[in-house]
Amino acid sequence: MDIKLQQVSFAYSMGTPFEKHALFDVDLEIPSGTYQAVIGHTGSGKSTILQHFNGLLKPSKGEVHIGERVIVAGKKAKELKPIRQKVGIVFQFPEHQLFEETVLKDIKFGPMNFGVSEEEAERRARELIGLVGLPDSVLEKSPFDLSGGQMRRVAIAGVLALEPEVIVLDEPTAGLDPRGQREIMDMFYTLHRERGLTTILVTHSMEDAAKYADKLAIMHEGRCVLTGTPREIFADANILEQYRLELPRIVKFQQKMEKLIGKKLSKICLTEEELAKEIARAVKGEREES
Repeated sequence: MDIKLQQVSFAYSMGTPFEKHALFDVDLEIPSGTYQAVIGHTGSGKSTILQHFNGLLKPSKGEVHIGERVIVAGKKAKELKPIRQKVGIVFQFPEHQLFEETVLKDIKFGPMNFGVSEEEAERRARELIGLVGLPDSVLEKSPFDLSGGQMRRVAIAGVLALEPEVIVLDEPTAGLDPRGQREIMDMFYTLHRERGLTTILVTHSMEDAAKYADKLAIMHEGRCVLTGTPREIFADANILEQYRLELPRIVKFQQKMEKLIGKKLSKICLTEEELAKEIARAVKGEREES
């Protein structure tokens, strides 16, 4: 499902003394099947823009295209429920949204609310609990008897049970330890590839943006100021500095290695594996030349 924002502006409490503008003339296209990262410092507009992806917020100006549906500023948007089924949002700390007495009931709630039969909802729940890395035995437990990391996986399963075509991740690893962060991000990347999902990652982590995303968009003071591939964006530290962002650690390390070996590598490396291969190739080339 394609998503496109055209000249989107948004103001909170519009027309009141508390009016606050959060987005200004944002243009952004996210083709179906893309892994899109939206990065930016705190207050850049990331959280506001993500709520436009499924109609939770409606633009004060401009248009939001979600598949075949168009939400136009100033016009009443009808029948947004199907959009919210196709575009699932995993908010920060999604475990806070759990409320049912068992894990099974919690995962079933979303699909049944959208008209899926109880039998089908249960089938999805039993399939997804393993997919998010939990044993079947947790299905009959209270979600509040689980650890924080397990609760988060249950909440994610609840979103996936809607079988969305687009999944929006709002800082999905907030509060997790490094191992938990890696496991959650790898899980979403596997889902992205295997299910052909359009994935939108809203994050402050340059590492996650570099490792997983196909495309990046930088938000700054409510504007989308730069788009491109991770290699294009992370090739220029000076531009990132203008927007109060830093290079991923792996790119910083690459720069140090290039100084050490006295040679520029052939490309910006976005993972440890890429960097190791490029360094080995550079060193091998020097040996052959000598």
